[in-house]
Amino acid sequence: MIRAMERHPGRRDGTMDRSGVKFLGLAVFGAAMAYVEAAVVVYLRLHFYPEGFHFPLKTLPGDILFVEIFREAATIAMLAAVSVLAGKKLLDMTAYGFFTFGVWDIFYYVWLKAIVGWPESPFTTDLLFLIPAPWIGPVVAPVLVSLTLILFSLRMVRLRETGRLVRPATASWAAFTGGLLVVFVSFVMNGMLLGEKAQDAAFPWAIFSVGEILLVGSVVLLGVKRRAV
Repeated sequence: MIRAMERHPGRRDGTMDRSGVKFLGLAVFGAAMAYVEAAVVVYLRLHFYPEGFHFPLKTLPGDILFVEIFREAATIAMLAAVSVLAGKKLLDMTAYGFFTFGVWDIFYYVWLKAIVGWPESPFTTDLLFLIPAPWIGPVVAPVLVSLTLILFSLRMVRLRETGRLVRPATASWAAFTGGLLVVFVSFVMNGMLLGEKAQDAAFPWAIFSVGEILLVGSVVLLGVKRRAV
C-alpha cells in the first residue's frame, strides 16, 4: 500500500487536482483568447470583405498583411507563454501548450458561429494561418487536429502523474511529429492551389488523413513504453 502511494504521489499530495485546476484555467484562457481572435476577424471581414468571405480571396494591402502576420505570431507567443507558466518541466509545458492551442482553435470557430453565423458548415473553406505560407482547408480539418492535440496533452499529463511516463516513447514522438508535418503539407498545398485561383480545387483529404491517423496513433503509443520514475 505504501509502495503504491509512493509510486503514484499525485494521488496523495494533490498533484492531479492541481493539474485539473491548471487545465481549467488554460481552457478559460484559450476560450477567451479565441473570442478576441474571432472579434478581430469579424472587423477585418466587415472592412475588407463586405461582399462576403469566399475564395479566391482579395489580397490584403501590404501593410495590413504585415500586421496580420505579426498578430498571428503574437497570438502563438501568448498561448506558449501561459503554457510555460503552467508547467514546471518541458514535457508538462508542451502538454499544456497543446491543450491551450486546441481549446483556442476550436473556440475560435465556436465564437465566429455565434457572432456572425459562420462557418456555414464544417466543410466551409477557411484561411487558417499565414506563417510561413497560407494554410487553407475546411474548418473540420483543424478542429479534428485540435481535438487530437487535446487528447494527447491530457493523456500525457495523466501518464506522467501516475508515474507511468518519464518521457514519451520514440515511436510516439515520431508519429506525432510526422503527423503534424503531413497535416501542415496538406494545408499549405491547398493554400497554393487556391492561391492560384483554382476555386474548385479539392482539399487533399488523403494526405490530411494520413497525418491525422499518425497523430491519433501517437496518442495510443504514448503510454506503450513505460518507464519507472
